[in-house]
Formats: sequence, structure tokens, C-alpha cells
Amino acid sequence: MTNPIAPTRNDRLTQTLRVVGWGLVAGLLITPAVAMRFTDAVQWTTSDFVFAGVILVGAGVVAELAVRASGDWSYRIGAGLAVLTCVLLLWINGAVGIIGSEDNLANLLYLGVIAAVFVGAVVSRFDARGLSLTMVCAAALQALIGALAVLRGWGEGAENWPRAVIVLSTLFALIWLASAFLFRRAARAAA
Repeated sequence: MTNPIAPTRNDRLTQTLRVVGWGLVAGLLITPAVAMRFTDAVQWTTSDFVFAGVILVGAGVVAELAVRASGDWSYRIGAGLAVLTCVLLLWINGAVGIIGSEDNLANLLYLGVIAAVFVGAVVSRFDARGLSLTMVCAAALQALIGALAVLRGWGEGAENWPRAVIVLSTLFALIWLASAFLFRRAARAAA
């Protein structure tokens, strides 16, 4: 007969965060459906719910994998920031766009940032050191796209041009860099 091992404080915290995370995903999907019952300001279609569901459930699965990949909290938080940044980048571009409006094709360039993160993560085999470098590259790519948009005038005529592109590009680049810092910290702790 085996003795069950009592869960540690870390295990309980991880389990609590897991429940909170999946509850948040469910809440984010239910909120627009409820809001549509009470106001005409929210008009989601079936494709909007599918899009949101794929993004949010996909992010949840990636977060689950990150928790299993390392017990280091710097790694986990860095992965969480990276996942959150990908979700926000997709969500903002799908809803209103960063460069001009959501219909501006230049916004598709931001998919390249997400693709670079995915490829970098796979190539580095989710190693903290490789992920740190990947996040630095994502920050540089994010800033480069924003700079090109401003210099080329890709969103001219849009409301808040070019302030929105500058602020959002800077904000996203800083979040990518924060994730890079956390992965670097995890790599140092592993060494």
C-alpha cells in the first residue's frame, strides 16, 4: 500500500490559479452573451464567439502546458505574460485594429509577431534561455512594425493616429521584454 503525498502549498496555489484561470475563460465567453440580452451595444455573431473561444481556450491550454513545463514561478509568469500578450494582440487587432482600423491589412503583420513567438518556442524546445531570446525578438519585431506603420503612414486618417500605434507598440514591446526578463531569470535559476 502506498502513502499518499500531502499536497504542498505550491500545489494548492497552482490548482487555485488553474481554477481561477479556467473560470476567467468561461466568464469572458459568457459575458457578451449575457450583455446581448440587456443592450444593443453588444452585437456578437456566432463567428465572434468561435473566434473568442478558440483564442481563450487555446491560451488556457498553452498556460496549462507552461505550468507543466517548469516548476519555476519566473518561467510560469513569463509564459503567462507571453500568452496574455498573444491573446491581447489578437483580440485588439480583431476588434478595432492597432494600425488604423481592424480592416487595415497592415494589422496582419502583427500575426508575424505571434508566429515568431510560436516558432521560437518550438525551436528552443521551450527552454527558458531560448524563450528569453524569443521574447526579445518579439519585442523588437513589435516595435519595428509600429515604427514602419508610423513612418509609412499606414493608418493615416484614423482616429488617434499615430498615437495609438506608438502607445500600443511600446506597451506590447515592454510586456514582451518583461516576459524575456522572467525567462532569463528562470534560466539563471536552473543553471
